[in-house]
Amino acid sequence: MEKLELNDDGLWQVIRAFYDRVREDDSLGPLFSSAVHDWSEHLQRLGDFWSSVMLTSGRYKGNPVAMHLLHADQITPAMFDRWLGLWAATTSELLPGEVATVMQAKAARIADTLKSAVLTVSAH
Repeated sequence: MEKLELNDDGLWQVIRAFYDRVREDDSLGPLFSSAVHDWSEHLQRLGDFWSSVMLTSGRYKGNPVAMHLLHADQITPAMFDRWLGLWAATTSELLPGEVATVMQAKAARIADTLKSAVLTVSAH
Protein backbone atom coordinates (compact mmCIF):
# COMPACT_ATOMS: atom_id res chain seq x y z
CA MET A 1 0.00 0.00 0.00
CA GLU A 2 1.28 3.44 -0.89
CA LYS A 3 1.89 5.64 2.13
CA LEU A 4 0.03 8.91 2.61
CA GLU A 5 1.67 12.30 2.35
CA LEU A 6 1.97 14.60 5.33
CA ASN A 7 -0.61 17.16 4.29
CA ASP A 8 -4.19 17.96 5.31
CA ASP A 9 -5.62 15.18 3.14
CA GLY A 10 -3.20 12.60 4.52
CA LEU A 11 -3.87 13.71 8.09
CA TRP A 12 -7.61 13.53 7.48
CA GLN A 13 -7.32 9.94 6.25
CA VAL A 14 -5.21 8.96 9.27
CA ILE A 15 -7.67 10.57 11.70
CA ARG A 16 -10.68 8.88 10.09
CA ALA A 17 -8.99 5.46 10.09
CA PHE A 18 -7.78 5.90 13.66
CA TYR A 19 -11.13 6.97 15.08
CA ASP A 20 -12.89 4.16 13.22
CA ARG A 21 -10.63 1.85 15.25
CA VAL A 22 -11.24 3.78 18.47
CA ARG A 23 -15.01 3.58 18.04
CA GLU A 24 -14.80 -0.21 17.56
CA ASP A 25 -12.40 -0.75 20.46
CA ASP A 26 -13.84 -2.56 23.50
CA SER A 27 -12.05 -0.29 25.96
CA LEU A 28 -12.17 3.10 24.23
CA GLY A 29 -15.35 2.83 22.17
CA PRO A 30 -17.82 3.20 25.06
CA LEU A 31 -16.06 6.30 26.42
CA PHE A 32 -15.99 8.00 23.04
CA SER A 33 -19.58 7.00 22.33
CA SER A 34 -20.72 8.72 25.51
CA ALA A 35 -18.46 11.77 25.09
CA VAL A 36 -18.80 12.54 21.37
CA HIS A 37 -22.25 13.52 20.18
CA ASP A 38 -21.32 14.90 16.75
CA TRP A 39 -18.62 12.79 15.12
CA SER A 40 -18.37 15.01 12.06
CA GLU A 41 -17.61 18.05 14.24
CA HIS A 42 -15.25 16.05 16.47
CA LEU A 43 -13.24 14.73 13.51
CA GLN A 44 -13.04 18.23 12.03
CA ARG A 45 -11.70 19.56 15.35
CA LEU A 46 -9.13 16.76 15.49
CA GLY A 47 -8.14 17.45 11.90
CA ASP A 48 -7.55 21.07 12.85
CA PHE A 49 -5.59 19.96 15.93
CA TRP A 50 -3.25 17.64 14.04
CA SER A 51 -2.88 20.14 11.21
CA SER A 52 -1.74 22.67 13.80
CA VAL A 53 0.61 20.16 15.45
CA MET A 54 2.16 18.68 12.31
CA LEU A 55 1.77 21.40 9.67
CA THR A 56 1.82 24.47 11.97
CA SER A 57 -1.41 25.65 10.32
CA GLY A 58 -2.69 27.34 13.48
CA ARG A 59 -6.25 26.17 12.73
CA TYR A 60 -6.91 24.57 16.11
CA LYS A 61 -8.42 27.00 18.61
CA GLY A 62 -9.34 24.76 21.52
CA ASN A 63 -8.19 23.48 24.86
CA PRO A 64 -7.65 19.71 24.78
CA VAL A 65 -6.88 19.51 28.51
CA ALA A 66 -10.18 21.18 29.44
CA MET A 67 -12.10 18.90 27.07
CA HIS A 68 -10.56 15.77 28.58
CA LEU A 69 -11.15 16.98 32.13
CA LEU A 70 -14.89 16.96 31.42
CA HIS A 71 -14.61 13.16 31.26
CA ALA A 72 -11.88 12.61 33.87
CA ASP A 73 -14.08 10.35 35.98
CA GLN A 74 -14.36 7.89 33.08
CA ILE A 75 -10.74 7.93 31.87
CA THR A 76 -8.20 5.44 33.20
CA PRO A 77 -4.41 5.40 32.68
CA ALA A 78 -4.78 2.18 30.66
CA MET A 79 -6.98 4.03 28.16
CA PHE A 80 -4.08 6.31 27.27
CA ASP A 81 -1.90 3.27 26.59
CA ARG A 82 -4.59 1.71 24.43
CA TRP A 83 -5.11 5.00 22.56
CA LEU A 84 -1.36 5.26 21.90
CA GLY A 85 -1.24 1.64 20.73
CA LEU A 86 -4.00 2.20 18.20
CA TRP A 87 -2.38 5.48 17.14
CA ALA A 88 0.97 3.75 16.59
CA ALA A 89 -0.63 0.97 14.56
CA THR A 90 -2.63 3.38 12.40
CA THR A 91 0.16 5.87 11.76
CA SER A 92 2.68 3.09 11.04
CA GLU A 93 0.31 1.50 8.57
CA LEU A 94 -0.64 4.66 6.70
CA LEU A 95 2.35 7.02 6.87
CA PRO A 96 6.01 6.85 5.89
CA GLY A 97 8.11 5.56 8.79
CA GLU A 98 9.76 8.83 9.75
CA VAL A 99 6.44 10.72 9.70
CA ALA A 100 4.73 8.01 11.75
CA THR A 101 7.55 8.13 14.30
CA VAL A 102 7.24 11.90 14.71
CA MET A 103 3.46 11.72 15.06
CA GLN A 104 3.76 8.92 17.62
CA ALA A 105 6.27 10.93 19.67
CA LYS A 106 4.03 14.01 19.60
CA ALA A 107 1.02 11.89 20.57
CA ALA A 108 2.97 10.39 23.48
CA ARG A 109 3.85 13.85 24.81
CA ILE A 110 0.25 15.02 24.41
CA ALA A 111 -1.00 11.87 26.16
CA ASP A 112 1.41 12.45 29.05
CA THR A 113 0.06 15.97 29.51
CA LEU A 114 -3.55 14.84 29.33
CA LYS A 115 -2.97 11.85 31.61
CA SER A 116 -1.28 14.02 34.22
CA ALA A 117 -4.16 16.51 34.18
CA VAL A 118 -6.84 13.79 34.30
CA LEU A 119 -5.15 11.88 37.14
CA THR A 120 -4.67 15.07 39.14
CA VAL A 121 -8.37 15.90 38.88
CA SER A 122 -9.43 12.31 39.56
CA ALA A 123 -7.28 12.21 42.70
CA HIS A 124 -9.22 15.11 44.24
